[in-house]
Amino acid sequence: MTTNLIPPSRPDPRHFRQAMAHLSAAVNVITTDGPMGRCGITASTVCSVTDDPPTLLVCINRSSAMHRIFENNRELCINVLPGEHEQLARDFSGMTQMPMSDRFETAKWNLGNKGVPVLHDALASIEGKIVDLKDVGSHSVMFIEASQVQVRSNGDGLIYFVRNFHRIKRPDLATTR
Repeated sequence: MTTNLIPPSRPDPRHFRQAMAHLSAAVNVITTDGPMGRCGITASTVCSVTDDPPTLLVCINRSSAMHRIFENNRELCINVLPGEHEQLARDFSGMTQMPMSDRFETAKWNLGNKGVPVLHDALASIEGKIVDLKDVGSHSVMFIEASQVQVRSNGDGLIYFVRNFHRIKRPDLATTR
């Protein structure tokens, strides 16, 4: 039996982005403050790496004006958004063209241990420091070692799926056990 092997090829970037649009992801607002200034961005490219030491990764496009600020400030907070903060996600994503300083006026923020903005009612807030940074294609993969974690015990989730925000109802734990 003869099999014709087709040489592997790179997927078309548009086709790959379309596939990634079907990957449901939590919506986060990543914030920083420091010598380079205060800013925040909406990101769905956040995931845990290890729990010892507690480390996450965040991917940020290097062409973003905020990339340099995060890279130089080093301290940041990953704020996992609850369902009621879809508008905040839109504001910090730049969809609304709201100036950066005004974006911080639309919700209540606390100051974290290193002075970074921490969303008062986030589902989870993970403060940390960029301990490593790797350039991959158009983005930087920033590895953040967590120094402070806060978790809220109630509230719905917010995900990004098929290029839109969707509120995810928190399951009733009494009926899911």
